[in-house]
Amino acid sequence: MTIYTGPVFEMAKRQFSVVADHLQIPEDERDRLLYPKRAITVTIPIHTDDGRTRVFEGYRVQHHLTLGPTKGGTRFAENLNIGEVGALAIWMSWKCALAGLPYGGAKGGVACNPYSLSMRELEAVSRRYMQEMIPFVGPHTDIMAPDMGTNEQVMAWFMDTYSMHQGHAVSEIVTGKPIAVGGTLGRREATGRGIAFLVARAAEKLKLDLGRSSAIVQGFGNVGSISAITLARRYGMTITGLSDHTAAFYDPAGLPLDEIEAYVAAHRVLAGWSKESAIDPNDLLIQTCDVLVPAAVEQVITERNAGRLQCRILAEGANGPTTPEADTILDQRRDEIFVIPDILCNSGGVIVSYFEWVQDLQQLFWTETEVNAKLEKLLDMAFTQVAERAAADGISNRNAAMAIGVGKVRAGKQLRGLFP
Repeated sequence: MTIYTGPVFEMAKRQFSVVADHLQIPEDERDRLLYPKRAITVTIPIHTDDGRTRVFEGYRVQHHLTLGPTKGGTRFAENLNIGEVGALAIWMSWKCALAGLPYGGAKGGVACNPYSLSMRELEAVSRRYMQEMIPFVGPHTDIMAPDMGTNEQVMAWFMDTYSMHQGHAVSEIVTGKPIAVGGTLGRREATGRGIAFLVARAAEKLKLDLGRSSAIVQGFGNVGSISAITLARRYGMTITGLSDHTAAFYDPAGLPLDEIEAYVAAHRVLAGWSKESAIDPNDLLIQTCDVLVPAAVEQVITERNAGRLQCRILAEGANGPTTPEADTILDQRRDEIFVIPDILCNSGGVIVSYFEWVQDLQQLFWTETEVNAKLEKLLDMAFTQVAERAAADGISNRNAAMAIGVGKVRAGKQLRGLFP
């Protein structure tokens, strides 16, 4: 019996099982590597603007503290559950280990719709959540960051709540916060920039000219929008498809990115921008393109569409966008589609979060140029390791990335031993 159930956790479990078989990890070691060290569930009562009292449920899962404190985002989403949070914490562990960061994985969140809350209600939820988590988090225990449904302002509220409890400013308790209260230059753009950089590395390996190539980006939030903008403006790609949770657009001649960016800045969503280029969101992923970036939610590449993808590079900006069944199909298409797996592709965010934490601890801050240079150096090292491991072992890029991450965590646990 386990509290971790649901399709997303089962997906993380199956991915781990495949890699554990490849690494020949004994059965009696596997549960200790897979199952999280700690899970916290709390209730979050708030006074709403209409005078009622509402209660939300909040979670935090800390996967392991073997290599250092845990690190991970905080998601505000209506359908959030402990199984999904557990899976995201596990993926974060492999991601941090792959990038060489001294962290274990964590994830947390509140089961609420943040867009239905007023600013005062959102602040109340954020502060009460952090207040309930204070006994279980700390700059050397567990450091929070933004995720879906949260942002720099929520992180500032988290920091202030924790700091008021401590009696002094503790900027290193969260990352992804505003620069004015200890955030780092380049953090907001880090995940999207990292995706674009890794697409360029993959294109270099495949001898693909990005200046003559097209990209489709699913998800036009912070990650997807920065990915699309960087691919277009830095690497000269034509963006032919975009979507968010409200609409999808596709034009093989290219979409006017500047116009769309301005529209979303004014209206917050893509819906209503145009009727001429509208397309069924389910059909967007299977349109012809050179680079496909799923940067929205989990499980969008499935056994139903994996065989119909028409991209050369699949850059997984979201966490867990590809199901195990789809992975089997993509593995058979390895010569056609180069997959940049999620734990590598979207690791730019946690890498620059690590930089932010380090700067806060030492109270010495870097320029954005320094941050971006350090980011690209770590991403390049991780990309090279994954490509070399995949070639040496004759396995997919995902299994290579997972094998590196799982192997590092396993080595740490073996060296430290089992206490008591």
